[in-house]
Amino acid sequence: MRGAIAAVVSAALLLLAGGGNGGLAAMEEDKIGVLPGQPNVSFAQYSGYITVDAVKRRELFYYFAEAELDPDTKPLVLWLNGGPGCSSVGVGAFSENGPFRPSGNVLVRNEYSWNKEANMLYLESPAGVGFSYSTHPSFYGGVGDSRTARDNLRFLQGWFAKFPQYKGREFYITGESYAGHYVPQLAQRIVEFNKEEKLFNLKGIALGNPVLDFATDFNSRAEFFWSHGLISDSTYHSFTTVCNYSRYVSEYYHGSLSSDCDSVMSQVAKETSRFVDKYDVTLDVCVSSVLMQSKSLAPQRGNRELDVCVEDETMGYLNRKDVQEAMHARLNGGVPRWTVCSSVLEYKQLDLQIPTINIVGGLIKSGVPVLVYSGDQDSVIPLTGSRTLVHRLAGRLRLNTTAPYRVWFEGKQVGGWTQAFGGGALSFATVRGASHEAPFSQPERSLVLFAAFLAGRPLPESFE
Repeated sequence: MRGAIAAVVSAALLLLAGGGNGGLAAMEEDKIGVLPGQPNVSFAQYSGYITVDAVKRRELFYYFAEAELDPDTKPLVLWLNGGPGCSSVGVGAFSENGPFRPSGNVLVRNEYSWNKEANMLYLESPAGVGFSYSTHPSFYGGVGDSRTARDNLRFLQGWFAKFPQYKGREFYITGESYAGHYVPQLAQRIVEFNKEEKLFNLKGIALGNPVLDFATDFNSRAEFFWSHGLISDSTYHSFTTVCNYSRYVSEYYHGSLSSDCDSVMSQVAKETSRFVDKYDVTLDVCVSSVLMQSKSLAPQRGNRELDVCVEDETMGYLNRKDVQEAMHARLNGGVPRWTVCSSVLEYKQLDLQIPTINIVGGLIKSGVPVLVYSGDQDSVIPLTGSRTLVHRLAGRLRLNTTAPYRVWFEGKQVGGWTQAFGGGALSFATVRGASHEAPFSQPERSLVLFAAFLAGRPLPESFE
């Protein structure tokens, strides 16, 4: 029965996406001629919609950049940003590891784009994020992890129907932040789906500064703040004895916030300052964006050498009518304009507290390699929490250390530190000097990390 249901669903999605010989025609309809202001490139770009609910008309928007060289042999990589409710197109593609970044009225090449190594697919999910929408705006209230994972799987089924040449291609899922929920949950559904119908050749997942276990991840903030001089000794003591983040959030969402916990968090906020970017504590901020911080995990970024106002530039670019026309994008379902993080979505915040580290363990048991990496200047999901969770998981799965903790190199500089367990079944790496969004703040080091991950090879042990 389950196999029959899967076949019916696949057939329906094939028709929705223009399956069979029509799939190639549907693919060509999504091909981007040229993006306004872009430099000349040799690779193909596509963007458009995949229907994930034909009755309630939920449409998920994607942007796809084929590999610069040999796209017919390079792997396919799905990238998901977090939030929950932030855009993989605007953040991932146009600010981090995509081929272009907006600068004024034009696009400039990202010399460390991940499409140098893979065919890159960026998905705005769930509906209500970016250009993705539902014609039933009531959908936006109370969306959670389970619905997001189901819709993401349906998206992939429809996308493969539209791009049939990628069926069977080596496939990886990557992402950061709240994608620590999105990616493992989607991968888990793929593993289950493949038992009935072998559609996905899933080769691994990579998680950057991910939320994997709320209590561990968030409570590691206190030590990070204190060790980097952002809070006082007395506040650190209060942080670790009177209140912590997991207790604070739990009380907040249950409407039972204690005065002691509230006062501790107020003092933490005062000492750390809103003019320090919590997602990269060493870098400058875009002052015009400081007041736009709308999500608990929404990325705000800055760099003395990079464009600290790239978020503003991306918003300006993706809200241009000529850009939307070129990308076959539309604003619908009550979404008034494109925003970095959704202005209409009400995500189930309590899902944040449900650990996904056990799902990661299940994926490893099923043969899916996992890389967890951390930009080491992120105070929101600090490397200390992620490293603790990885070591704990390795112990629980009885995975021996097969590559001792060591430095890795990018060029002639230390790119970070790394350790592997179980012959590479589980790996951890830091990216030195990187933020919550490692590909933005350390693009070259992140590309070295990404290339090694895809090749299944150790990170460089010496400088070139």
